[in-house]
Amino acid sequence: MTPDRAEPPLDGGDPGETEEDTEAAAAPRTPFGTDRLPLGRPGARGSVDVRTLTRVLFERLAELPPETPERVRVRAALIEINIPLVRYAATRFRSRSEPMEDIVQVGTIGLINAIDRFDPTRGVQFPTYALPTILGEIKRYFRDNVRTMHVPRRLQELWVQVSSAMEELTVTHGRAPKVPEIAANLRIPEEDVRACLDAGRAYNAASLEAAQEHEGGLALLDRLGYEDSALADVEHRDMVRHLLVQLPERERRIIMLRFFANLTQSQISTELGMSQMHVSRLLSRILARLRSGNSWEE
Repeated sequence: MTPDRAEPPLDGGDPGETEEDTEAAAAPRTPFGTDRLPLGRPGARGSVDVRTLTRVLFERLAELPPETPERVRVRAALIEINIPLVRYAATRFRSRSEPMEDIVQVGTIGLINAIDRFDPTRGVQFPTYALPTILGEIKRYFRDNVRTMHVPRRLQELWVQVSSAMEELTVTHGRAPKVPEIAANLRIPEEDVRACLDAGRAYNAASLEAAQEHEGGLALLDRLGYEDSALADVEHRDMVRHLLVQLPERERRIIMLRFFANLTQSQISTELGMSQMHVSRLLSRILARLRSGNSWEE
């Protein structure tokens, strides 16, 4: 027969520790005169379960006046014994890139807020009340601090509703819902849904120089458009072409030789068999007409 294996500690400690060692290490110091209270499973001899101890501490907390040293100690004990609840909530976010200890620290803030707001007289168990507060604090942390791109708070809050509606509609229809279906479900404009879907994906900024596997290894920078300086000349070229066709053939040929063939006035005069002075006067007159935009008339 093989010996029974010790149960792993709830707080992620050394697997070699026994359950008694884990309980002794996790047990909080208490304000009741003894250094520690042993925690264990309900019904175990000499032990008090976390729920019972939490209830007792809250009862004691309600009896103490504010700002007294004993009240501070009771509050600290409540925080310490409920840290496993924070760690349980933090495991829901283990797939995120943030370190787990950072998430636990943020969740602890939610635990402290829950302790300060909890009212034992309502008959609700503290873990039931505290877990949504802890999860809300962690989600708020991811919403406000983890994004590398700024998204308006209104869209961040709306994204929670849209994502919930998407899950519900996916189960209902057996497929991903369309934007009009989400908008009808939430009774909001379709434009808000589209903006919210874009905002919900804006957690991380992609590097322009990072290679994209699905694009054959090309970086985003290689596929981005750029401003072509020649585009500004397209309209001008079209206007010049429109004016050139209205010139007589000899004047049009002079313009072509001067500005497209890059010939000098001397070379044009030789080409056309006229004096250089005549070529100069024709060029001046032609350019004046072209600049004015008037049609050429014989």
